[in-house]
Amino acid sequence: MEVQPASALPTISIGGDLRVGRVGFGAMQLTGEQVWGPYPDHDGGVALLRAVVDEGVTFIDTADVYGPHTNELLIREALHPYREGVVIASKGGFVRGGFDYSTLGWVGNPAYLRQSAMLSLRRLGLERIDLYYLHSGYATDAPFGDQVGELKKLQDEGYVRHIGLSNVTAAQYETARSITDIAAVTALYNVGNRTGADLLVAAEQSGAVFSPWHPISLRDGGENADEVARTLAPIAARYEATPQQIALAWLLHRSPAMLPIPGTTSLAHLRENLAAAQIRLTDAEVAELTALAPEPVGPNAL
Repeated sequence: MEVQPASALPTISIGGDLRVGRVGFGAMQLTGEQVWGPYPDHDGGVALLRAVVDEGVTFIDTADVYGPHTNELLIREALHPYREGVVIASKGGFVRGGFDYSTLGWVGNPAYLRQSAMLSLRRLGLERIDLYYLHSGYATDAPFGDQVGELKKLQDEGYVRHIGLSNVTAAQYETARSITDIAAVTALYNVGNRTGADLLVAAEQSGAVFSPWHPISLRDGGENADEVARTLAPIAARYEATPQQIALAWLLHRSPAMLPIPGTTSLAHLRENLAAAQIRLTDAEVAELTALAPEPVGPNAL
């Protein structure tokens, strides 16, 4: 399969005014073990990020909790001043107290969210961030509406261009939309696990972009993982592709709202991910893969 540059691949609009390639880059893996501390191969991380934009990727996703903080700093070192058309998205609301994942928590205090956004701007070297997510709907230390309202204030003040939501329920998504426009949402969704299906539907209906977590994972289906692998294998063989490429191609066929952000630490793997956007699955293949997992839709699905 002849690979075209990412700049030649299909695009998607975020918030009606930011057009980016339909395969972005999730930078989370460019941290230490368990997403704690700096990426061990610092120079390699800088080189990979520069290769990401050289390959034509125009959407990069990060968060202040990745490291914490080290991921945003690495992106700035590698890419600032940012190439025209490159969109950086970050998130705030999660906190980490140490290496162990048990220290992961969430804070919704509006003053803390404001501080998180302002410090992300400083670390990334930006005056305004194009897409800023509330990273968690789990926080109970402040009303959810107040959390979204603080991001709206940051938007009104010019520090945030568009607002996104991560780790929220469909009900919270609708609450947020009653306060401000929501340009993007993230949730767990891939060929083997459709946990975020109701948010995908909500995003489609409201014109938001949907960025699935673990977009090319083949193990999220639990007991269904073996069936997922068996179904992907012959399709991948027909296209001389990897199963992960087919899983990514399926996402792009599944919805026009889809903006996957697969992460990698390998340039070869990055190029494989971009090549997946060129695969044209048949309707029958899309239907076969779609049938691999249930898609819960309802107020309690998430």
